[in-house]
Amino acid sequence: MGLLENNDDLKVLVDSLTYREKVERSLMLIEEAYEMYGEGLVVANSLGKDSVCVWALAKMVSPKIRGFIVTTRFKPPETISFMREIVEEYPELRIYKNDEDIPENLYDSDPDRCCNILKVLPTRWAIEEMNVTCWVTGLRCTEGRTRTDYKEVEERDKGLMKLNPILIWKEREIWQFLALNGVKVNKLYAEGYRSLGCAPCTKISTDENERAGRWVGTSKCGGECGIHTRPLKGELVLEY
Repeated sequence: MGLLENNDDLKVLVDSLTYREKVERSLMLIEEAYEMYGEGLVVANSLGKDSVCVWALAKMVSPKIRGFIVTTRFKPPETISFMREIVEEYPELRIYKNDEDIPENLYDSDPDRCCNILKVLPTRWAIEEMNVTCWVTGLRCTEGRTRTDYKEVEERDKGLMKLNPILIWKEREIWQFLALNGVKVNKLYAEGYRSLGCAPCTKISTDENERAGRWVGTSKCGGECGIHTRPLKGELVLEY
């Protein structure tokens, strides 16, 4: 049985596997999925530390693997600069952005709606236009309270597999991999950020929770933008 069909106890693996074993496991997961889905396997790259880690792992498996980036009008200048840099190096990364008009300061009045319009919709466009059958993410179950129930291989949308190859990695292991492999990261990390998003909704936090700086002061604090919780295929109704 391959890793794609495993039923391993992920909570045990988080602490029992060594850094090297986790890297090998992640590479095997991506390799098995790529053999199964071919060009339908596409990496979602948020430009954060976990995403660039997964992107580097995917490129170790095959330089032909494609990816997409979802950006918004509210991304910090440092993130935009980093995006341009990485896309210049990897033109197989496609950029998706929703430029439609939205109410002013929607991120304050209704952050869920703002994320649905600016992040979830472009992700759906990417999956449809790139004919994605298996999307690869940088989710980690040790990252925050909202990410503890995921599996390494999931089908939350019918007909769309989701692969989370670094799900059991710890934060320090991400930085270890990036340092050892010379992987470039967003300069905002040097300022103290641990989780990156849109500028109005991302703060530096000293909380133990990596995502505590996201959507501070709202019901979404430390939560999700919706890409990992909303449907990415079929009908999605948004109220305007």
